[in-house]
Amino acid sequence: MTTRHKALIIDDEPQIRRLIHAALTRADYATMEAADARAALDMMGQERPDVVLLDLGLPDRDGLELVPLIKRQCDASLIVISAREATEQKVAALDLGADDYLTKPFDTEELLARVRVALRNRMTRDGGATAVRAGDVTIDLMARIVTKNGQEIHLTPKEYAVLARLARYPGRVITHQQIMAHVWPHEHEHHVEYLRVLIRTLRQKLEDDPQRPRIIGNELGIGYRLREGEA
Repeated sequence: MTTRHKALIIDDEPQIRRLIHAALTRADYATMEAADARAALDMMGQERPDVVLLDLGLPDRDGLELVPLIKRQCDASLIVISAREATEQKVAALDLGADDYLTKPFDTEELLARVRVALRNRMTRDGGATAVRAGDVTIDLMARIVTKNGQEIHLTPKEYAVLARLARYPGRVITHQQIMAHVWPHEHEHHVEYLRVLIRTLRQKLEDDPQRPRIIGNELGIGYRLREGEA
């Protein structure tokens, strides 16, 4: 089962939102929209998008003010899309933390290419991987597809989220709290039993012998690690 990347469009012009929405939907992104800064910030916390497309000319707040707020709130890639062509505006946005800057009017194919690059860079920063092989299982983080011996494995969104968190840093121990904060971001209390249940179901789907796991290792009382094999 492919889990789609989430994209948030922040722009007060309905026709621009429709244009970007159509392009992203055609490319199989799960797309959300916000017409002002307040709605965007509310949506950021609820939806945790993978990429944000931000216009600077918002009705209730200058978009430049949102750049550091968005970067602090989540680890989404941030692409500014604006009619402001002045170099100082571009430099300001990039210095504040934007990953890219695209001026209006724009070509939708170029936009999609920049989104792909931003997502790839997001996955590889801090040593993360974009595709990992562990035994006979391959996790393609860009396509969000998991296969075993070439056959696609169907995972629930939560199962995929746990596996992807481990796969981004293969060989490293990811603590229970780190995984749960990523998979259940809105829970006030994180119960490690939820995670144990998901790990059990993942092992049943991925391991040859779930009772003797070779792919998802357990660090007792600490967390889990993906045992990376030959790439």
